[in-house]
Amino acid sequence: MRTFLFAALMTVAVPAMAEKLTIERIFDGGSLAGPAPRGLQISPDGTRVTFLRAKPDDQNQLDLWEYRLKDNSTHLLVDSKKLEPQGEHLSDAEKARRERARTAGMHGILSYQWSPDGKQLLFPIGGKLYLYDVGSDKPVPRQLDTGGDVLDPRISPKGRYVSYVRDQNLWAIELATGTVRQLTHDGGGAVHNGEAEFVAQEEMERSEGYWWAPDDSQIAFERYDESKVPTIKRTEVYADRTDVIEQRYPAAGDPNVQVKLGLVAPAGGQARWIDLGTDQDIYLTRVKWLPDGKHVSYQWMPRSQQKLELRLVDAKTLTQHTLVTETSQTWINLNNDLSFLKDGKSFLWGSERSGYHHLYLYGIDGQLKHPVSQGEWQIDGVLAVDEKAGKVYVSSNRDFVPDRQVYALKLDGSTANAPQRVSQGSGTHQAEFAHDGAFYLDTYSNAQTPPQVSVRKPDGSLISWIEQNPLDEKHPFWPYRDSLIKPEFGTLKSADGQVLYYRVYKPADFDPAKKYPVFDTYYGGPHAQLVVDSWGDYFNQYMANQGFVVFTLDNRGMARRGRKFEDPIYQQLGAAEVEDQLAGIHWLKSQPWVDGRRIGVFGWSYGGYMTTMMLSKASNELAGGVAVAPVTDWRLYDTFYTERYLGRPQDNDAGYTRSSPFAWLDGLTSKLYLVHGMADDNVLFVNSTRLMSELQKRGTQFDFMAYPGAKHGLNLPGQRAHVYHLIEDFFQEQVKGAGNTHP
Repeated sequence: MRTFLFAALMTVAVPAMAEKLTIERIFDGGSLAGPAPRGLQISPDGTRVTFLRAKPDDQNQLDLWEYRLKDNSTHLLVDSKKLEPQGEHLSDAEKARRERARTAGMHGILSYQWSPDGKQLLFPIGGKLYLYDVGSDKPVPRQLDTGGDVLDPRISPKGRYVSYVRDQNLWAIELATGTVRQLTHDGGGAVHNGEAEFVAQEEMERSEGYWWAPDDSQIAFERYDESKVPTIKRTEVYADRTDVIEQRYPAAGDPNVQVKLGLVAPAGGQARWIDLGTDQDIYLTRVKWLPDGKHVSYQWMPRSQQKLELRLVDAKTLTQHTLVTETSQTWINLNNDLSFLKDGKSFLWGSERSGYHHLYLYGIDGQLKHPVSQGEWQIDGVLAVDEKAGKVYVSSNRDFVPDRQVYALKLDGSTANAPQRVSQGSGTHQAEFAHDGAFYLDTYSNAQTPPQVSVRKPDGSLISWIEQNPLDEKHPFWPYRDSLIKPEFGTLKSADGQVLYYRVYKPADFDPAKKYPVFDTYYGGPHAQLVVDSWGDYFNQYMANQGFVVFTLDNRGMARRGRKFEDPIYQQLGAAEVEDQLAGIHWLKSQPWVDGRRIGVFGWSYGGYMTTMMLSKASNELAGGVAVAPVTDWRLYDTFYTERYLGRPQDNDAGYTRSSPFAWLDGLTSKLYLVHGMADDNVLFVNSTRLMSELQKRGTQFDFMAYPGAKHGLNLPGQRAHVYHLIEDFFQEQVKGAGNTHP
């Protein structure tokens, strides 16, 4: 498809002058990706595809749409502005939940769910809950009477109930009668029922706190008590006021919440409690029912995160036993690969025991049958299981690390190291399979191709387009097409001989005889990959068009490369990562088209931390750097994330000290621009105030920008455009201009 696209563009008569892409257009205009859908779901009967689409003039306001496979037609189902014309009024709990989900800047319909019969859709908006009757001649969203703002609404698997969390308790509405039942009663204060705790939402990729049995008979739910979690007081500074917030925040080494796992019937009654063991300092990481509705599983992890147990519970008697135990000398990464097969005799389990993330088939008795995937490559996760065809579909970067492709594996293990690639086209494929595996939705893009959504057979062949999204005169990026620069991918070697992938955008009108300044941007932290081939790298493209070489390198410790690549950061952060980034800097300086005196660095969150460490350890290599919302002392960050890599501070004091820029701050002589939101509840503002204080004690000058009312993502109106103007200005003046002032 990519080859066809460029051939087509070469033959189109274009205007003499295209527009220049601006920062305002990137962040405050409509979506530059085009009308690409998100939140794709296939209806239970397989006749429709529903999705969320941004309004043409507001990339953050989402409406609900449908695509009918029968006639290939697309229709708007629900206009979010009509339901909430005055804008949303969200509870503090919902605001916090969106911050955890990284959707704090979005509005309208952000999530929805099909009823099992495919006749209704459930969605929340502005704290209200609506049912939409798809089969009606003139469907109108019907508001459900929930008695207040709700969290995590869901339709039960058999469609008889709608459940939700309100006022820290679990509730259910019986749809046939309209009867509303409160299922738990002790929620309030420090006690929460049916909710996921802070670290589960923020660090475990678990936003749900309750789970329906497949036959609607029971609900498994989490109850957590945060009374032992220390309460911190922090200020949230807004443009017109200052709020003092008391927040229970489990910093590294502090007590966590105490978790219980209960079962309750939707008709009400006393909850029954599953025995999680005598050790209360544990994590409840996953919960999943078996297809028979008679058994429920949960995954148990101790505070050390070096062990994971899959336990099976009889929902009637509450007797339980352990099916699988995983152990690690460093830490265990969680995944979502557990799939109990409908035959009731076996299940799929994801594990990194081989050094790579692979799938294993187990008997329901906990006995390993065989690997389903194996070799020196790894899967990202399970996409679908087709038991009739004897196949499991997974995503992976097996063929090229910056890609994400779809592969098919046989459940019998015969193709474990020879998966069949299903997806077509280099780049990034996000797949959503139908319940019966008859087809899948493919959202595909690469650096030159805006997101395209198609319906495909399990072998990858095209059935139809939902959104072909060609880069033509109708596309919002068309006026800026001349600014589109194709990235180059390459590899370097780390000090221990491992392969490091990088991506580089060379400046517009690149002349190899010239020397260019460098905009080096990274993340550097675990569970992330930045060197990818996908659409939407607008600011990096913008900086390349301003005359910068734009460089990104994924260092050791980052994702999708296996445990040997991840583990070097164990017990000390900011060592292997900085070493690898400096290898990238040295490679840049060896290129004849790079001005080695004019290299600057920029990062956000962990990337901001990396900037403080890079400048503290290697200012002699850099003209300066921008750090947005950096962690500066890992003792201030939450338990689950920090202790996974560093252990508890009381057990690894030296590791925490050497993982902080404070230990290296005397070396910070290049210019630092520090940026932070003044209401950040993820990386607390105190991280920056402590850094400011230490720099001031040393007489070190730095620049600083604070954003009133801003959380971690700086998502209030105008803030994104403002901070990226700041970043560009810094690089224009401090980095690009460095060659004129430095000898």
